[in-house]
Amino acid sequence: MSPLPKTMRAMVLTGHGGLDKLVYREDWPVPEPAPGWAVIAVGACGMNNTDINTRIGWYAPSVTEGTTAEGGKSGIAVLEEDSGTWGGRGIDLPRIQGADVCGRVVALGDGVCEDLLGKRVLIDAWLRDWTDPLNKDKCRYFGSEVDGGFAEYTAAPVENLHPIESDLSDAELATFATSSVTAENMLARASVGAGDRVLIPGASGGVGTALVQLTRRRGATAIALCGADKAAAVAALGATVLPRSPEDLAAALKSATGSDRVDVVADAVGGPLFPQLLQVLVRGGRYTCAGAIAGPIVSLDLRDFYLKDLTFTGATIVPPGLFAELAGYIAAKAIRPLLAQTFALKDLHKAQEVFLAKRHVGNLVIDMSLG
Repeated sequence: MSPLPKTMRAMVLTGHGGLDKLVYREDWPVPEPAPGWAVIAVGACGMNNTDINTRIGWYAPSVTEGTTAEGGKSGIAVLEEDSGTWGGRGIDLPRIQGADVCGRVVALGDGVCEDLLGKRVLIDAWLRDWTDPLNKDKCRYFGSEVDGGFAEYTAAPVENLHPIESDLSDAELATFATSSVTAENMLARASVGAGDRVLIPGASGGVGTALVQLTRRRGATAIALCGADKAAAVAALGATVLPRSPEDLAAALKSATGSDRVDVVADAVGGPLFPQLLQVLVRGGRYTCAGAIAGPIVSLDLRDFYLKDLTFTGATIVPPGLFAELAGYIAAKAIRPLLAQTFALKDLHKAQEVFLAKRHVGNLVIDMSLG
C-alpha cells in the first residue's frame, strides 16, 4: 500500500460547550500504528448521543436536564472541571470523537498479522485491558478516551477490529456499531427471550430501531413508542407502535395489544414517562436502561420497584464477544441498516443539528467520500 500522508482532515473537539468547540482541520497529524494496533482509513463514521453528551458536558453530576436541541447546539452551563465522560472522568482535549467506524486497514503496528492489511473492518468501540478483559474499570471508549473516527484516518487495537464481508456500503455499515451493540447488550442484560413482550421508548432512533430488530430476532414481541410521523417506518420493522408519550400508557397498551402489561422495558429515554414505564411491567418484570436523553433525574416510587419484584439493569459496557456476535448478525443479514442521511465531515455541525432535531428514523452518518 502507498505510504500514509503526514496530515489529514479531522473534526477536533477543543473543549466542552457548543458546536463551535468542534473545529474542522485539514492539517491534523495522521496517527501512527503503535505495537498491536492498526491504522484504518475511515470510510464512514456513524453518530450517536455520546458524541453530543461528551461535547456539552452532559455527564457532569451537576447536569439534570435532558439532551435538548438547544442545549446540544449551544452547550449547557457546567463548570469545565465538573465535566465528565460516560465513565465519570474528564476527557483529554483536544479529541477526535466518533465511535462507529467502517473502514479499511492501511498500516500495521509491530506484532499485527499482515493478513489484516487491506481488509474492510468494523471497530468494536470498547477498548479493554486484554490481560484483564472483564474488568469494567479498565475499559475505555473509542472516540472518548482515545481518538475516534471523525477523521480520514484513525487507529485501534487489533483485538477491536472485525473484518466484515458485506454488500452494504461503508455508510450503511457505520450505522450498526454503537446503536446495535447497545441494544443487544440491553436485551441480554434483561434476559429477553421468546414470548417476551418488550416495550421500547424512543423507538425511532438508532438504538430504538436496533432494539426492535434484535427483539424480534430473539422471538420476542416489540412494542414501540414513537412520534406519529415515524410510526409507519418503525412498524415496517415489525413493531406494534404506540404514541411517543401517551397520557395513559397502560390504556394505550391495552387498546393496541389487548394487554396493559409488558415483561420488559428497554429504555434509552428516561424523563417524565419513567413512572408509567414501571407501572406497566408485570410482577417480576425487567427494566433495562442505556440512556436518558429526555432527562436523567426521574421520579421513582420504591413500592413499584420492590412490591412487584422488578429487576433493574444498567447497560453500558458490553461483555467481550458480543460485538463479534453482532458482526455475525450483520453478515447473515439478520438485521438491516437504517441509514437516514449522510453528511460530509466538514458538515458535522449541520449533522449534529439534524441529529438533535430528532426528525429522522435510524442513524445519521459522516461519509468520508463526500469530501
